[in-house]
Amino acid sequence: MSTQVSEEVREALLEGRPVVALESTIIAHGLPRPRNLAVALELEELVRAGGAVPATVAVIDGTARVGLDRAALVRIAEDPAVRKLGHRDLAPALATGVTGATTVSATAWLADAAGLRVFATGGLGGVHREWSETQDESADLRLLAEVGITVVCAGVKSILDVPATLQRLETLGVTVVGYGTEHFPGFYLSSSGEPVDWTLRSPEEVAAVIRAQDALGGRQAALVVANPVPETEQLDPALHDRVLARGLAAAKEKAITGQAVTPFLLEYLTVHTEGASLEANLAAVRGNVRLAARIATAYHAEIRGAWAPGAGGR
Repeated sequence: MSTQVSEEVREALLEGRPVVALESTIIAHGLPRPRNLAVALELEELVRAGGAVPATVAVIDGTARVGLDRAALVRIAEDPAVRKLGHRDLAPALATGVTGATTVSATAWLADAAGLRVFATGGLGGVHREWSETQDESADLRLLAEVGITVVCAGVKSILDVPATLQRLETLGVTVVGYGTEHFPGFYLSSSGEPVDWTLRSPEEVAAVIRAQDALGGRQAALVVANPVPETEQLDPALHDRVLARGLAAAKEKAITGQAVTPFLLEYLTVHTEGASLEANLAAVRGNVRLAARIATAYHAEIRGAWAPGAGGR
């Protein structure tokens, strides 16, 4: 695979310093211009403020890049021809010289292959409503069963079937923990109402779980750290439920099905909440990036401590 790891990220990995992967789809397709570039730069600075090195992931002219310079970030933010790439799209994108922004699945794949352990995003994809009729399920779920990376997210988008998504993650062997919560977040909402089996309350506890995964060895699967958006910054639940119900009805009336449903509903929420859903989205992403930096820092501090002379490491 043609993959280029930036010098800053490569040096951090060699020196055992914390690195946090960031996806690029939110830059190219999730936010309006020119705000998208400002947010991309802000998220990288939040990682640095947390003591880690940011590694935004994308494909530039057929080369997978783990860690982008300013020119590449601008390209992803401003070029309307940038494609949206899941992990299934990586081979054709690399072979044909395409430039594309990576989704959760493609980012997790490339970050894991480069040796990164922590990835921050907004929300995961999941099982879609009316799955029994459409068989529509995000590629994120199966991919997370194949990579040993920790994904900090705000749950899954509330337009999806949350209980079915959690069941699918369990079936695939993906560990899900709530961060400071006993309920799985609903992306725009602090809680989806669905319980989680495990609750962790500090970056050090999360780091300990990652190290326990390392010690167990064997088959690798992701650790999903579900970090709720603060209640003060969530989308008003009553507004959310009202607009989502109308959006689902509108999608059915317009005969919108399959992969077209999610972008339609997200746009519907943005328009009919007058941008409030977008602000909740950004609040969730910022919180996830901050937490991911703290987790990566705690994990690498433990690794260095375990290997220090006299610390009992090998």
